[in-house]
Amino acid sequence: MKNTTLCTIALFALVLVASCGPTKPAQWAKKTAPERFVAEFETTKGTFEIEARREWSPAAVDRLYVLIKSGYYEDIAFFRVIPNFVAQFGISNDSTLYATWNRIPVPDEEVIQGNDRGTIAFARDTAQTRTSQLYINLKDNNRLDTISFNKVKGFPVIAKVTQGMDVVDALYKGYGADIQDKQDSIAQFGNEYLRKGWPKLDYIKQARIKE
Repeated sequence: MKNTTLCTIALFALVLVASCGPTKPAQWAKKTAPERFVAEFETTKGTFEIEARREWSPAAVDRLYVLIKSGYYEDIAFFRVIPNFVAQFGISNDSTLYATWNRIPVPDEEVIQGNDRGTIAFARDTAQTRTSQLYINLKDNNRLDTISFNKVKGFPVIAKVTQGMDVVDALYKGYGADIQDKQDSIAQFGNEYLRKGWPKLDYIKQARIKE
């Protein structure tokens, strides 16, 4: 009887892990965002709000929507804050979750809205590598609209900060670009690694859609 009970508990745990594990991003990725939505980001410096517009980059706005709705942006570091340029974030403290989303890239899209101060876009490397990392423009960075980087043109804007840009401006900038080449280590070792080596970084505590 004891062995049967233990086996039942183990089977239940296995089913639970399977239902909440790597398949969840694939299920979320099929959802479509409203044409416009507002989201609130609570950070260690305060709260800011954004408005996303699907007309600017439909596939990418869909991704932003499901990432927020699924609770992805919780305890997320602003690991790259470069004065008078951008504030970048989006590497999950959960290495498995981050790797899973990286296997579901957003298709490349053309730039519709310019990279003005306060606008938000997905960071990327080569073609079809937009996944979960975002940046906020700290100034007008309109060269990012047309720049050709790894054979892909421009960085499509998906949203804009509508309230709390002063909070974004207050994010800790002292490390600049020092950490940007350590993204593999961040992904592998998480926020414990960041907090040990760069204790002044700011974080997103949570993000939510405002219904």
